[in-house]
Amino acid sequence: MRNSLPAEPNGFVGRERDVGDLCRLVDATRAVTLCGPGGIGKTRLALRVARALVAESPDGALLVELGEVTASPDPVARRLALALGLAGEPGRPLDEIIVDALRARRVLLVLDNCEHLVDDCARLCKLLLASCPGLRLLATSREPLRMPGENVWRVPPLASPATGVLTVPEVLDHEAVRLLVERAREVRPGFEVTSGNAAAVAEVCRSLDGVPLAIELAAARMRVLSVAELAARLADRFQLLSAGDRTAPPRQRTLRAAIDWSHDLLEEPERRLLRRLAVFTGWTLGQAEQVCRAEDLPEDDVLDLLTALVDKSLVVVDREWAGETRFRLPESVRQYALERLTEAGEEAELRRRHRDQILERLEYDAEVSFGDRPASWQVRVDLFVKYDHELDDVRAALAWSMRAGEFEEGLRLCTALRPYLVPRGHYAELTDWTTGFLRHSGEVSAGVRAAALVCQAQLAIEQRDFAGAEVHATMSTALSRAAEDDYMLAPGLDVLAQADIHAGRYEQAAQRLDEELTVTRAEGDRWNEGMALITCGSLHARQGRLREAQQHYEAGLAVLAGIRQLWGVARALIGLGQVAAGRGDPGAARSRFAEALTILREVGALPEISRCLAGIGRVALDQGDLEAARAGFTESLALSRSIGMRLGVARGLEAFAALTALEGDAVRAVRLAGAAATLRDAAGQRPTTGARLERTLEPIRQRLGEPAVAQLWGEGRAMSADDAVASALETADPADLTVHRVPVPAVSPPSTLTPREQEVARMIARGLSNKGVADELVISPATAARHVTNILTKLGFTSRAQIAAWVSENSAST
Repeated sequence: MRNSLPAEPNGFVGRERDVGDLCRLVDATRAVTLCGPGGIGKTRLALRVARALVAESPDGALLVELGEVTASPDPVARRLALALGLAGEPGRPLDEIIVDALRARRVLLVLDNCEHLVDDCARLCKLLLASCPGLRLLATSREPLRMPGENVWRVPPLASPATGVLTVPEVLDHEAVRLLVERAREVRPGFEVTSGNAAAVAEVCRSLDGVPLAIELAAARMRVLSVAELAARLADRFQLLSAGDRTAPPRQRTLRAAIDWSHDLLEEPERRLLRRLAVFTGWTLGQAEQVCRAEDLPEDDVLDLLTALVDKSLVVVDREWAGETRFRLPESVRQYALERLTEAGEEAELRRRHRDQILERLEYDAEVSFGDRPASWQVRVDLFVKYDHELDDVRAALAWSMRAGEFEEGLRLCTALRPYLVPRGHYAELTDWTTGFLRHSGEVSAGVRAAALVCQAQLAIEQRDFAGAEVHATMSTALSRAAEDDYMLAPGLDVLAQADIHAGRYEQAAQRLDEELTVTRAEGDRWNEGMALITCGSLHARQGRLREAQQHYEAGLAVLAGIRQLWGVARALIGLGQVAAGRGDPGAARSRFAEALTILREVGALPEISRCLAGIGRVALDQGDLEAARAGFTESLALSRSIGMRLGVARGLEAFAALTALEGDAVRAVRLAGAAATLRDAAGQRPTTGARLERTLEPIRQRLGEPAVAQLWGEGRAMSADDAVASALETADPADLTVHRVPVPAVSPPSTLTPREQEVARMIARGLSNKGVADELVISPATAARHVTNILTKLGFTSRAQIAAWVSENSAST
């Protein structure tokens, strides 16, 4: 895990004692919440403390900003999972995935702006503190989380001069004054506290009660006001507001007074723009012009008005991306502006404009991503980065569409998000949003519903839920046929074909793919044509027809390369790598996997990167290149673990079991295989069967004996995922693993073949036909054929020759 603490935008002033005290408190108590009103400096103080504690957090310091998070299912857990780079799993609570990722790590977690999600924060933090002993938590909130073990630190205002006559050194000996001076110099270089203005400086800081945001807003006005003029205007404003809510804390009233004052100094067009910008979490000039323009705010005026708001410290220049500057509102200013937007009766209209603008751009960009609009590959890569920045705005649009009951637009957003969230492995989040909108699908047009159901089906395929994929795709294709919509029919047929292949219904899969290719070619739909060809390659590969598989993968690659959609090309390359490995050409296999890996890294397609690395490791293992195999398996397993892919971790442990067996470490090999079986059970996946597992276990059975293997298998089944990964990666002392702490019962590993099937396999190796097997065993030819089919299925083979080779290999190793 990398540190995610941002660089400080300007100098940190004062609070040296607070930083030292907080560092000691976090070390001693593990959970501290910095509380105080908006603008008091909670975030800056938390980040300063976090930087001071980085060295004591060997697994990283992670900032999770919650201020822009909107209400949705498990909002805090989702944001934390995103920050950790974790992918969700259907049917598994996100909390469990996060706990699993953090349990063995020594991490400092900073949760910023918890106040609007305080209950959800408290629940998740309580769970994490109880489950992750190496975790330390630093939160900022306007109110305590009120959870067990929490230490509340009330962030004080900066020290300000008291009333009275003070010398220049005495005035400068206060944190609030030092902050005012430093920020004033940013807009008025050379500003100094002198005997002539020291009293006014002290009055400004005192009137603003030492609230950092209020001081910074005031300092920004020193571009055009003297400090004496500033002090006079602030004094008048506070007097005016003194009859407000008497129950509110004084600092809260002071902050509102400062923002009120800054707002009242704006011209009316600036006020209109400020409140309308509150619907964004971040924006570009073009987006502001499109959403905020109206008869009372011409588009041509937005640039000058936005510049004025930046100069007055109400809008922050955030970052530049793809040649465009992005902006944001400080959170307290955004909350204030939202109140003004509601008071003006404009919120619903601006939320809708914001959503419509996002939807328009997202659908356009999805057409670019799928190749419906010509673009270079770099343009498509840039879109991934774009939505990394804009995903919070998309989530806000989704949440508002749900609240407003605009389900059709919500489903269109979900469908258009597919090309960005699916490669990154964010399956669970997109599934949750789509499922929520589909509950109201009776109010949605058939075409939109069909597209959303295809999206659900594809998400299910990615998560290996073939039954669910078949259900969604069946409904989608029925809607598409009724509407004569071949564009949406094609991907539905592709999902159904993949489900058929998984179930062994090869003839039906071929029929579906023939129809898909017919409609895609008639429509000129190159993206779906390319994906159909790749699925054809998968079908032929499963049938052992490797030459036909290679031809179809190459055809799919050519189609997708022709529209410069290299993510699809990477999928074809992975298929070609698997075919090359199956044909005994490891050099070509490794080359294809390496080509795919380069593309996948460009777009951060983490689940496929993990699978590709595992493929490289498998080929190296088959070549006897154990060093290269270990390198591929290590990166793949670490990546699967980091994003919470339990099935990927299970596959990685199985790969390491095969590797360590070849290295001669039979004990670790069996334990890792047993730990992988436990993970498969937990993920709801069937146990591994096949030649690879038998190739690993059978020689060890012959050498150690079945009782010893059963004991080791039981120990592996009892290992935690963290311990299993640590054992595979050799990052822990074997004596420290859980397997040595508590006695565990012996458990026999599953035998891939029954005794009768093993007997039939040996007869096949002798060259006997099905009839010969039947005659020797005195069984019917049909029964013999069924045994042969079971052996092929269990071992993952497609020919009798592979069975004979496997028997010969196992016999030679015993």
